[in-house]
Amino acid sequence: MGEAALILQETSESKCDQMMEYLSSEGGYWIDNDRWVLEAEAFRQAGIKMDDPVKGTLADFGSFPPGILKTEMKYFLLYCMKNGLLSAKNIYKHYRHIIPEIGRERQEGSLPDSFAGLNAAATIKIGGKENSRLYGTLMRDAVRFFEDYYDDREEVEKDIWRAENLPGIRISAVAKRTKASMNFTEIVECYRPMVKRYMKRLVIKRSWSYCTEMLIYLRYFFKAFYRNGYGDGFLESLEREDMEKYLVWVAEDYANDNATFRSKAVSFIRMFLDYIQLAEYPQAPVKDINRLIFDEDIPRRERPEDTMAKVKYIPEPVREQLDAGICEIEPAEMMPVYVLLRETGWRGTDVLNLRYDSCLEYVWNRREKTYVPYLCGEITKTGIPLLKIPVREEVADMVKRLSEEAASVSTEENNPEKYLFNTYEGRCKGLPYSKPAFSAAVQALIDKKGIVDAEGKPYHFRAHALRHTRAMEYIEQGMPVGIIQQILGHCSLQMTLHYAKVSEDMLFQKWKETEKLGLLHLDSTPPDKAVQTREDIRYEYVRKNLDAVKVPFGVCFKPSKLPCRQQMSHCLDCANFCTGRENLPEYEAEIRRVKEQLVRSKALGRDDWLEKNQKYLEILEKMLARIQKEGMIHKNGSHREGCDG
Repeated sequence: MGEAALILQETSESKCDQMMEYLSSEGGYWIDNDRWVLEAEAFRQAGIKMDDPVKGTLADFGSFPPGILKTEMKYFLLYCMKNGLLSAKNIYKHYRHIIPEIGRERQEGSLPDSFAGLNAAATIKIGGKENSRLYGTLMRDAVRFFEDYYDDREEVEKDIWRAENLPGIRISAVAKRTKASMNFTEIVECYRPMVKRYMKRLVIKRSWSYCTEMLIYLRYFFKAFYRNGYGDGFLESLEREDMEKYLVWVAEDYANDNATFRSKAVSFIRMFLDYIQLAEYPQAPVKDINRLIFDEDIPRRERPEDTMAKVKYIPEPVREQLDAGICEIEPAEMMPVYVLLRETGWRGTDVLNLRYDSCLEYVWNRREKTYVPYLCGEITKTGIPLLKIPVREEVADMVKRLSEEAASVSTEENNPEKYLFNTYEGRCKGLPYSKPAFSAAVQALIDKKGIVDAEGKPYHFRAHALRHTRAMEYIEQGMPVGIIQQILGHCSLQMTLHYAKVSEDMLFQKWKETEKLGLLHLDSTPPDKAVQTREDIRYEYVRKNLDAVKVPFGVCFKPSKLPCRQQMSHCLDCANFCTGRENLPEYEAEIRRVKEQLVRSKALGRDDWLEKNQKYLEILEKMLARIQKEGMIHKNGSHREGCDG
């Protein structure tokens, strides 16, 4: 007997009373009748939305023998219809033939007397393939429903955590559509409470997606040891030799995956072991984590160049056709989703997570001397509670109109979270649009328009490619990477750098602009080394025991072993200083600057400035005259050059 069945024995009486009371509403129609007919007044009284063309028997419970399973089936269907989890139309269309089959299965003894005695993953095949799929779907939904219904424990005490039942967690609106959950049943019973204790702390600190990923690697960690002959108690007595074996298993199991998976299979486990040691969990390893896993054990993740190769951008011809034809997308409500993704570069989950009462804000801009519209949203993946980025006025007008429309039709029942892109009816009532549904709508538009890729094949659309594309546009417009990081909602600059790529067109354009400068002449004639028109300072021949350091007005040839004695004065007076005709423009510019300084010194009455700059001017003019006469000035002349011999 399963855990849920044991709980059922203890709570069945009170739970049955609750179900009977619920089914007694609308004059007891639901409990007194084994045939629920859509024309019955009880549907209207219960506020169940009906479609006039649909008439007839919604559900026939005549095949169910007396017992709790029949009551549960009625309660489940009525609860789903009243709370928008299933519409009457969907039940009639998909499940009216399945419901009697469940009753017959109970008559034949193939089903227990309660859904609590079933496993949600179990499916019983009946009839044709389509019937089997629908039967399995209805049964899984009912079993999951009653797992929660009968289990009165706190969510974190259960073996399956449902995201909607955990207060204070950060989960995206899109994830809510999938009825997100964490399953601990695959963790061995010996260590399951410890892992749940660890995840209980983590789930309120990190994003839901991060926590589910951590649980994946924790499940792998324990499975790896148990399948290789280890048993209960192995964790406490872990040795370095055991972790070396684990590293081999990781390398083998993730051999065909990218390096990031191998890295996380080690780094996530190290974080877990490190924490349970610091927190002094009773089952933590006795040996210090730093002696079990070394820094060099963690495999390197993907190289930046490998990651860049996976970043997908929408080709410009495809992008232009999509932007021009997006107004024809069906359903039409997907168009503003596309517009916001193109405008912001946010993730699809971020845009679908917008709330109509807080997604638009006008902020005063002192440079523009006006209020500028900002789009405001929560970035659940990186834990940013409120990210604000500026948007164009026409986009702001669109968002404002959508917000007003959503506010006018939203209620506490059909849109309790106040989503901007909300589903107002059906089993997904109160949840935002589906991201796969958006991608499918864009793909249908691409197919309709005949938009093809470079190979002439229908372009395959990915919603995340809009984010990559927008990041590339930001880069091409010269926006600083730090600003792009903030706009995209990245938690690290390194992640933004993965997107920091320019298109091939921009690459060619910048190359072309540089080529026009004529920096490289392949047909030019090399200079004749035998003819020296002037004595240049040839750095390649400087003796190895001298420092050839470029300084203002020339080069310093100070012996490398001697300290500089001129740091507090000017190099012009130094014996190691070398200068020549190539420095004439510097002298002329400096002389002009010093003369201007002399004029200012006289005007301000600063005799100290006047005296200092006058001496400096005399030195400059003297050096200029010598260079014009001699060509090069250096104490040791050509002795600065020499050979090793």
